[in-house]
Amino acid sequence: MSGDRQWIRTCSLLVGTASGEGLDLSGLRVQFQTTKGDIETPNSATITITNLSKSTASRIGGEFTTVFLSAGYQGNAGLIFSGNIRQVRTGRENGTESWLEMTAADGDHAYAHATVSTTLAAGARPVDQVAVAGKSMAEKGVTTGHIADIGGQPLPRGKVMHGMARKYLRDVGQDRGAVWSIQDGALQMVRLAGYLPGEAVVLTHETGLLGMPEQTDQGIKVTCLLNPRLRIGGRIKLNNESIQRAKTPLTIGAWNKSAMIDSDGIYRLIKADFKGDTHGQDWTADLLAIGMDDTMHIPLDQIGV
Repeated sequence: MSGDRQWIRTCSLLVGTASGEGLDLSGLRVQFQTTKGDIETPNSATITITNLSKSTASRIGGEFTTVFLSAGYQGNAGLIFSGNIRQVRTGRENGTESWLEMTAADGDHAYAHATVSTTLAAGARPVDQVAVAGKSMAEKGVTTGHIADIGGQPLPRGKVMHGMARKYLRDVGQDRGAVWSIQDGALQMVRLAGYLPGEAVVLTHETGLLGMPEQTDQGIKVTCLLNPRLRIGGRIKLNNESIQRAKTPLTIGAWNKSAMIDSDGIYRLIKADFKGDTHGQDWTADLLAIGMDDTMHIPLDQIGV
């Protein structure tokens, strides 16, 4: 992030139809909060638009069913959420201000409805099961993104695959030490001890870090300026001296459950919440990360995702 300009915000909000037509709502006040994690249940976003015309508002959620949200700073902006519009609410702030709130989910249709029914021949590997599940999800609108090298022995005999695609992805992940998720419409699978390709995002007070990172039993909590380069499964780099250490229990036999401090200051993102307001102060990311050598992996549905 070094060298990125962080003084001119930029935001793009597009809503689209199944046929690919779109409408740009970027000129209006946009408030958003997105939640992303390396869990299989779909990521979500709540987006509020102020003073949208009645004619346009009536088309959102009906004709316009998908949303694409990009944000960042001039020179460093990019997609931070895409998904299907699942709920629309409207109301008034006062006599002159109206609002429309849309709730969206990323890949929820594929998660809920993608099924497989096939037989793999003897010699097939775990990645072949992932490919079958990925093909089924593609039919429901989710493309295949980064799939880690998960290895594994070839099947000694044929295997019948029949059921939910997500179950086979979960089974392969648990067997091969990996997690799968849907990120901005793409299926990805990352090793628990691995990460997405690309450089680590360096976070210092000069490059967007806000406050002090904190060591907790869930991971390393970090708050920074909004940065679209922060990706689930990607890496961040912190100065370990800036991390506030968790208090260590003094009781004999007590187990210190705090997340590990990585010796190189490199951490893998397992949760990222973006919050923004084009006419307000919010323009931040709340992150949760774990060390590259940390074997802990707490299910995010247990920590408020």
